[in-house]
Amino acid sequence: MGTRYHVTVVGRVGVAGLQTKIDRRLEEVNASLSTYRPESEINRFSRLARVGEPFPASRDFLAVMRTAARVHALSGGAWDGTVRPLVDLWGFGPQPPVSEPPDPRRIEALLGEVGFDEIEIRKAALVKRQAAVTLDLSSIAKGYGVDQVAEVIRGEGFSDFLVEIGGEVFGAGSRRDGGPWRVGINRPRPDAAPDEIYRVAALRDGAFATSGDYRNFFVRDGVRYSHVLDPRTGRPVKNGVVSVSVLAPDCTLADGLATAVMVMGPEAGVALLERLPEVEGLIVVETKDGRLEDRATTGFRSEPPAG
Repeated sequence: MGTRYHVTVVGRVGVAGLQTKIDRRLEEVNASLSTYRPESEINRFSRLARVGEPFPASRDFLAVMRTAARVHALSGGAWDGTVRPLVDLWGFGPQPPVSEPPDPRRIEALLGEVGFDEIEIRKAALVKRQAAVTLDLSSIAKGYGVDQVAEVIRGEGFSDFLVEIGGEVFGAGSRRDGGPWRVGINRPRPDAAPDEIYRVAALRDGAFATSGDYRNFFVRDGVRYSHVLDPRTGRPVKNGVVSVSVLAPDCTLADGLATAVMVMGPEAGVALLERLPEVEGLIVVETKDGRLEDRATTGFRSEPPAG
């Protein structure tokens, strides 16, 4: 996944061998969903050039695809796991970065290769309706990894723990002192330190995921181009949203929704999160004069960092 993970478990006994089991489970997830590995399931599916031919898919691949389909539908296409060709074109993929926007004609041409509806999800297989369609589930797969690590820990009999992979989090039960887990939201500024905290939220038996546009971007002629692309236009979003944090029952859903709301914008994003059961969120908007403004759902609670 190109990142690190951290696990905190409350308990003095039974932890022997836990990391080995966690690593084994993450290896299985990576073998299915990593875009870094040429022979992963997701890359082999992307290379499949035959329309209508069932591609046998693992439980992991299908589970993420089903949540992905839900997020795609809920967001009206603002989240789309087939946006990979456009991500590469804008220089935010594995290729060397670019320093200027691509030719609009190239954007329009590649839009024809984007569309999550061009993939049929069956009981044990995926089927392409268009040969050129490819997948990159990076904006949802980390959350799935978090959920799977949580399952491993629960399976070992622990009820109080915290799992974090690349900033996506699941907290179960409570800390050793009986209080809820506390999760920090990074200050959404390009010049902010990685550990500079903007807000702190309490977490107990739920997931927390954050998406932002302030780390991965390039500037050309005074305009900042973010890695967060609108799959409907093929261009970086320009709606003022710099950070979205989502609380949800599982991290797969929270991860996907955080990216979707980045694209949808503050009004539509809050409206979506408000109508989903057990889901809350915080959207941070940068105003034209450079101030940060919070737009939160009615049930979202957070506080400034101590000190």
